[in-house]
Amino acid sequence: MSREKAFLQMLESTATIQWNIAMILEAKAVEAEKVKQWTQHHIHARSFDSHEEQLRGSLSIHEVIVEMVEGLTKLENGLYSNLKAVLGSGEEESGEGFGGMSGDGFDFGDDSK
Repeated sequence: MSREKAFLQMLESTATIQWNIAMILEAKAVEAEKVKQWTQHHIHARSFDSHEEQLRGSLSIHEVIVEMVEGLTKLENGLYSNLKAVLGSGEEESGEGFGGMSGDGFDFGDDSK
């Protein structure tokens, strides 16, 4: 298989993965709305004996959300490294691949304004 075909296959796979991630996020948004409604009706001071129990309940919900976001972030970082390999034609030397996007994220312009 030629290098171009391999890169094209990588890009097609990345697009499919991104589509699946979008579907996961859409389902998570629906689930998050349901959780929000449930917590608004069940996580309040009258439902708990102490403030500490209320805090523990809230933190357990947030831990699940943070773990999900961390997993998706790791997946996106892996996809970024694949795209960097495909598109990084000599830009590695400058330290800023993809026309201004560094390894820490996107460059949204001059922050000194």
